[in-house]
Amino acid sequence: MSAKKSNIAEKTPPFKILIVGAEVAPYATVGGFSAVLAYLSRELKALGHDVRLFMPKYGFIDEDEYETKMLHEGLKVPTDDETNKDLICNVKYTKNDHDVITYFLENKEYYEKRANVYSYVDDPTRFALLSRGAIEFIRTEEFVPDIIHTNDWHTGILANYLRTSYRKDPILKDIATAFTIHNLRYQGNFDHKNVSELDYDDGKSAVSPFFSPRLNNLNFMRRGILFNDVVNTVSKTYAREILTPEYGEGLDKLLMEVRGKLFGIVNGLDYDEFDPMKDNLVEHPFDIDHLDDRIKNKACLQREFDLPVDEDALLFGFVGRLDYQKGVDLIVNTLRHVFPDYNVQFVQVGGGDRGLTEMLKALKRDFPDQVGIHPLPNFTLPRMVFAGSDCILYPSRFEPCGIVQIESMRYGAIPVVRKVGGLADTVRNFDTLKQQGTGFVFTNFDQYSLFGQIARAYELYKNKEVWQALQKNAMKADFSWEYSAKEYEKLYERAISFKHKDNPHVHKVEDLVF
Repeated sequence: MSAKKSNIAEKTPPFKILIVGAEVAPYATVGGFSAVLAYLSRELKALGHDVRLFMPKYGFIDEDEYETKMLHEGLKVPTDDETNKDLICNVKYTKNDHDVITYFLENKEYYEKRANVYSYVDDPTRFALLSRGAIEFIRTEEFVPDIIHTNDWHTGILANYLRTSYRKDPILKDIATAFTIHNLRYQGNFDHKNVSELDYDDGKSAVSPFFSPRLNNLNFMRRGILFNDVVNTVSKTYAREILTPEYGEGLDKLLMEVRGKLFGIVNGLDYDEFDPMKDNLVEHPFDIDHLDDRIKNKACLQREFDLPVDEDALLFGFVGRLDYQKGVDLIVNTLRHVFPDYNVQFVQVGGGDRGLTEMLKALKRDFPDQVGIHPLPNFTLPRMVFAGSDCILYPSRFEPCGIVQIESMRYGAIPVVRKVGGLADTVRNFDTLKQQGTGFVFTNFDQYSLFGQIARAYELYKNKEVWQALQKNAMKADFSWEYSAKEYEKLYERAISFKHKDNPHVHKVEDLVF
């Protein structure tokens, strides 16, 4: 190994880190990973790293509100297209209260004129532009990181470019890369489960030009796994689950081959922001030593959803998008068997699938005094649900990490979860005799299993002393971002080490077909 490589391999924190993502809170928030990038960057900064973010400058981002400034005008981003060789972009930036800089890639056609973050037929082009735009920005030497951290399929192709088109670039050749899989189900702008042999992408061919129809068929997720120095998922259990056909979404064999560079890191929670004693969205603040005050929030929640105010009713909540992944259909079908014989109520917040919305409306129609629904996105009601519900239902079919169960525990709402993915890593089944554990956990995805845990919670709720012990266990659970950020430090160290030790799990250029 050369002296230069040896020095890089032995490098220790602080690192220079560029995190690239399609969305970052608060500038653009659609899914949960926008908050992950915001909190992670904040915590890495607190640990002494020079961490910066790179994302598109969507048209809805208010430049005045975030005090954005121009940094680089006329950035040329190659397209590999013979007739339109470059797209011209600008790079703007802002700095938040935690001193973290966010760079915005500005392009009128692909970002400024779009009302949404996702769901366009040319999304592959838009995110290839983001990935290659980040690389071209680094080449300006405004900020040259030790490591580039990309996220989900949208930026999976960045390392592909870096290891092929830019492999000899003197500015870029020593940069290590990390890739986080937030949800393996989404791999590109196509149906990866039913792709034809003609359109199949094995990840070894050259990246198609921006304007080629072939780009829409490239599996950005597969390429992210192939070309990055390290890959992680957002929980340890999910990292093991995706090695199996049941959860691997067609990539399980590839992931098994590269498992030496695959890791799991659970997402964290900002315990300052999610604090029931300081949260201005909670009408009656409370803490772990004043759980009796929490009962007032339950009454507020019941009134908000036009349900009978009844302290003895066991109140379940669901917060999140209406998606079959989350087991919403299982909740509805199971509650139909619960309501006739149990003093149970249920409230729901979050929009999504139309079929699931209709199922919830039918449940509300059939049990009007026990069900309250809000099948639309809302940013204030979830805190009310956390502070007022007795339990939170989260019986997912699969769950990369999940954050709702962690948020609910912080507010004393007990999670009822399936033992899968991040739910298995964050919720410990309650042992009544030892009074240890933080929730109710079941294994099989069926109505019998969920019904059993609901009945168990119902009976345990009658014993107020034991129930409060369970609530205190949940509220004491610590999933702080500081711990998660330190795990990412280790991930970055591995990436830099792997980068300069001829990582056998990363595609070599000579192995590719061009």
